[in-house]
Amino acid sequence: MTTSTVREMALRSPEMKRILWRVGLALLAVFLLLGGIKFWQISAAIAGHASFSPPPEAVTSMRAEQSVWQPALELVGSLNPSRGVTISAEVGGTVARIGFESGADVKQGDLLVQLDTGVEQAQLRSAEAMHELARVKLARAQKLRAQSAVSEQELNDAVAEEHRAAASADELKATIAKKTIVAPFSGRTGIRMVNVGEFIKEGVAVVPLHALNPLFLDFSVPQQQVMQLKLGQQIHFAVDVYPGATFEGAVTAIDPQIDPVTRNVRVQATIQNPEEKLRPGMFARVSLILNEKQQVLAIPSSSINYAPYGNSIYVIEKMKNPKGEEYLGVRQQFVRLGKSQGDLVAVLEGLKPGEEVVTSGVFKLRPGAAVQVNNSVMPGSDAAPNPADT
Repeated sequence: MTTSTVREMALRSPEMKRILWRVGLALLAVFLLLGGIKFWQISAAIAGHASFSPPPEAVTSMRAEQSVWQPALELVGSLNPSRGVTISAEVGGTVARIGFESGADVKQGDLLVQLDTGVEQAQLRSAEAMHELARVKLARAQKLRAQSAVSEQELNDAVAEEHRAAASADELKATIAKKTIVAPFSGRTGIRMVNVGEFIKEGVAVVPLHALNPLFLDFSVPQQQVMQLKLGQQIHFAVDVYPGATFEGAVTAIDPQIDPVTRNVRVQATIQNPEEKLRPGMFARVSLILNEKQQVLAIPSSSINYAPYGNSIYVIEKMKNPKGEEYLGVRQQFVRLGKSQGDLVAVLEGLKPGEEVVTSGVFKLRPGAAVQVNNSVMPGSDAAPNPADT
């Protein structure tokens, strides 16, 4: 009897069949039990995840309110003296006297530098003597001509001689006056550039002189805003020398021509400087006040979630979760923005007055997220900020 025949007989045995059925049923029960346990675990995890709610995010907020903005152009400019020159010698000569100190205040007509005029004074006395002689001769010629004792030609010669002598004296007086250098206007002198005994040539600089009150503030405005410029417009400006201080002035001149290279127009404002705190040459950050006021809905720029597909904000309002429980959440709202002013930005569309807007913590929010408002530390919301370290 072969091995295969014995195996077939064993399989046909009723006892063996029962054993195989019991083993199969046991294996099936084990598989069903393991599958049920895993199904229960997965169902419990899904139910737990559905019922889980993350803790609310801490944010700051403010209610959007209408405010009035005074539009202004932010520009840069430079302070210049209303009257300022570097005084130079009109004629050459030796410095005989200096009538001022460097950095001193002088009045119009005060002597600054006197050049030596000894030769010219001697020549002037000679010329005045010749002039006096010519006047005497003219008077005699006029008397004799009245008596027909001299010809008309001799009288004309006497007149010409008297005029020539007077012109010669006047020429010397003018030369002496040019060697007497005086202040053309009241102001403050700079550092003198000449010394007593020094020979200076024609055109050599002697000393700068500047009037410090008032001053001019020169700046340029883009051509797009030319039609908004008017004489008398108010400006505010700041200089680095006085942190936190703001100065004022008014537009007094507008250049009629637009620069063909920069496409800007030059504007000049007059600044009163009675205490002489400001000096020519200072750099100034200028705010040109435009005449038209605007009603805007402004919020801090930190509220804006900037994105290529559109800028948005988060509005805080009461919401309900899937269980119907009420909570404080956020709604993402796309907005259209206008101009910025300081820390604020104007919202043209997408926001209504009175709505509560998230002002910080925007980056960690998502639509429907729960939030907790904590306004103990608020971001900047000043239309004209003035940081302490600027």
